[in-house]
Amino acid sequence: AVAVTAGDPAPTFTLEGVHDGARRTYTLTEFRGRPIVLIFYPGDNTPVCTRQLNEYTDDIDQFLELDAQLLAASPEDLDSHDGFANHQGGFAFPLLADVDKDLARAYGVLGPIGFYRRCVFVIDGAGTITYVHRGYAGATFRRTDELVRAVREAKEAA
Repeated sequence: AVAVTAGDPAPTFTLEGVHDGARRTYTLTEFRGRPIVLIFYPGDNTPVCTRQLNEYTDDIDQFLELDAQLLAASPEDLDSHDGFANHQGGFAFPLLADVDKDLARAYGVLGPIGFYRRCVFVIDGAGTITYVHRGYAGATFRRTDELVRAVREAKEAA
């Protein structure tokens, strides 16, 4: 399968997620009309992922000013996500449980042996992918200012 890229329609999804201890089903389409920052991270309670999600939480106001919704997905289940979020004092966005890795496959973020890669997609309000960053082993995460700039560009283009 050819990996989705900027300009492609974002693959839709329905996934269980947890935010502030509350579990529910999340869909891509419920956020239609708003930019979405879809974050794929390899694992709960790992050092780089922890720094990454805490940075985005600390900087959430910069995203909210642009009406952007952040969603973070990894292959762990809701119990793992809930424990991770609690341990970190909560994140400012839902953690999605992509246990069967269908979401990761749809977006082309799995490595050669099925591990999640650290990737970020920005999706505009019309459901089109406008920014893609695919990380590789050992790659660091995208900083807030780069993602905020990508969200701003997505809004201007929409």
